[in-house]
Amino acid sequence: MNKNSSNTMALAPNISNKRETVCIFGTGDFGRALGHKMIQSGYPVVYGSRSTQISNLIPKDAEVLSHAEAAQKAAIIIIAIQRQHYNFLTPLAEVLQGKVLVDISNNLKLNQYPESNAEYLAQLLPGSKVVKAFNTVSAWALQSGTLDASRQVFVCGDDVEAKQMVMNIVRALGLTPLDKGSLLAAQEIENYPLQLFPMWKFPIFLSLGLTAFFFLYCLALDVIYTYIYENNNFSFFIAITIPNRVCPVMALILLALVYLPGIFAAIIQLYRGTKYRRFPDWLDKWMLCRKQLGLVALAFASLHAVFTLVTPLRAFVSWRTSKGIISQALNNKTEPLNNTNAWLSDSYLALGILGYFLFVLLGITSLPSVSNNVNWREFRFVQSKLGYLALILCTAHTLVYGGKWFLSPSAYKWYLPNIYILSLIVPCAVLVVKFVLIFPCVDKPLTKIRQGWERNPKYSE
Repeated sequence: MNKNSSNTMALAPNISNKRETVCIFGTGDFGRALGHKMIQSGYPVVYGSRSTQISNLIPKDAEVLSHAEAAQKAAIIIIAIQRQHYNFLTPLAEVLQGKVLVDISNNLKLNQYPESNAEYLAQLLPGSKVVKAFNTVSAWALQSGTLDASRQVFVCGDDVEAKQMVMNIVRALGLTPLDKGSLLAAQEIENYPLQLFPMWKFPIFLSLGLTAFFFLYCLALDVIYTYIYENNNFSFFIAITIPNRVCPVMALILLALVYLPGIFAAIIQLYRGTKYRRFPDWLDKWMLCRKQLGLVALAFASLHAVFTLVTPLRAFVSWRTSKGIISQALNNKTEPLNNTNAWLSDSYLALGILGYFLFVLLGITSLPSVSNNVNWREFRFVQSKLGYLALILCTAHTLVYGGKWFLSPSAYKWYLPNIYILSLIVPCAVLVVKFVLIFPCVDKPLTKIRQGWERNPKYSE
C-alpha cells in the first residue's frame, strides 16, 4: 500500500473509540504543554525532534523520534516551531505529502510578514493540508488547566476535512473551536494575540482625557481660586474631595456616552430612510466599544461609592462638624431641622443607591457567563430599558445634589460653571432626544425602517 493511500485512510472519520496518533514538531514550552494535554485527553503523542534523547521535560507517555519517523506515524502534525525555522520541513515534503499540518505560530508584531505564517507554510509544502489553530491558547493555560479565559480556539484552513479533524481535537481538549473560514483568515488570527485590549483603547484614552480635564477644572476652582481670592489653603482637596467630584461626573458622562451612539444611529436611519447603509466608521467603532465604556463608567461609580463611604473619617469633615456644634453651643442656639434639606438629602442618597444598583446589574449582565444564559429579549431589556432607567436615576441624583448651583452666582467662579452643571449636559441631551424618539410619530417609522422598510429602495442595491 503506498503512502498516499495510507494518508487517505488516516483522514477518514475515526469510528473506533481509539484516538488517532498526533505528531508534534517542537519540544518547546507550548509543544510540551499541548502534548501533555492531548495525552490526558486520550491521544497517543509522538514528538519529532532533532534529538531523540528522552528529556525529563517531555511528557512521560510520549514517544520521541526523528522528524521523518514521527511524521510517518501520524496524519496530523502540529508545527510548534517559529516561522524562521520552517525551512527544515522542505526536505520532508515527500513524507508530509497529504498530511494535516497545524500551524500554531505567532509573530512578534502585527503584520510582521506580507503573508501569514500558515500561508507561508502552505507555500513551502503545497502537498500538505495546512490548518491554522491553537495560536490563541497559552502554554500556561494548558499546563495549569485555567482555560476559562482562552477557551475559544480560532481555526481556519482550505481543506474542509482537515479542518474538521483539527476541530475534533480542539473539542476533545475541552476547548471551543470557531471556524474562521479559509486560510486567508490566518493573518487576522495571528494578529489577534498581539492586540493589546483593542476594544478598550478608545474608552481608556477618552476616560483618561476627560479625567485629566475635570481634575484640573476642579483644581482651578476649588483650590487655586480659593487660595487666591479667599486666602484658604485647601490643597488637601486633591486627595479625596476632588477625586470624589471627578468620579461621579465621569461615571455619569460615560454612561450617557454608552447610549449616545444609539441616538445618533436612530437619527441617521430616520434621515436616510433605510437600515441597509453602513454607519460612518466613527459611529461603528463607537458602538462596538459601548460595553467597555459602560464598564469603565461602573469603575468610576464604584470609586465614588468608596470615596463617599470614607468621607466621615476625614479630618476636614470632623473639624467642620465639631466647629458647627461648638458654634451652636457658644450661641446657645440649636439650628432647627430643615425639612426641605432633609428631603433633598434623602432623595439624593436614594437616587444614588438605586442608580448604582442598576449600574451594577448592567455590568453583571454584560459578562459573557451571564449574557450567554439569557435570550436576546432579556438581554436587550436589561441593557436598554434598565440602562436608560439607570441613566435617569443617576442624572436625577446629580440634579438633586448639584441643581442648587445653577442659579447661584457664587457657583460661577471665574465665570465658569460648577463641575456638576457640566456633567449634566450630555446625559440630559441623551434623555431629551430619547424622549422625542419614543413618540409614536417618530418611533413607528423608525421601527418600520429597522424591520426592513425603505423610503428609497435604491440604497439596498
